[in-house]
Amino acid sequence: MAAAVGKVKQDMPPPGGYGPIDYKRHMPRRGLSGYSLFAIGIGSMIFGWYRIMKWNRERKRLALEDLEIRVALLPLLMAEEDRRILRILRQNFEEEAKIMKDVPGWTVGESRFHTTRWVTPLADELYYLHPYSELDNAKFGFQFYA
Repeated sequence: MAAAVGKVKQDMPPPGGYGPIDYKRHMPRRGLSGYSLFAIGIGSMIFGWYRIMKWNRERKRLALEDLEIRVALLPLLMAEEDRRILRILRQNFEEEAKIMKDVPGWTVGESRFHTTRWVTPLADELYYLHPYSELDNAKFGFQFYA
């Protein structure tokens, strides 16, 4: 039985040999390079600074406009406050005249200060004949605490 075995042919490399073995890792390029990312970051920072400087200029212009408006309205607001004070003083003098009508030598509305100059009365002096709630509102405004 051994005689039936033919000649064994050994596998040989192809003529010229095998090609080089590819052992390196070939990953596809993903995204931008580091230099381009750095350039994009610097560009976005410069653009952001530009926008901030532009907004700061606009904010400064708006603040100046608000200041000019306040300066223009201040005389009107002061005149309204003076009218309100004079109205309350007149009411106080009328009430004082009713209360002190029986006191001899009492002068209604006589200044307690020894000066002819106008002295703006304090809230306590204005509202001494009014309820305490009006005095509190005049002193503290609309401060509501929970």
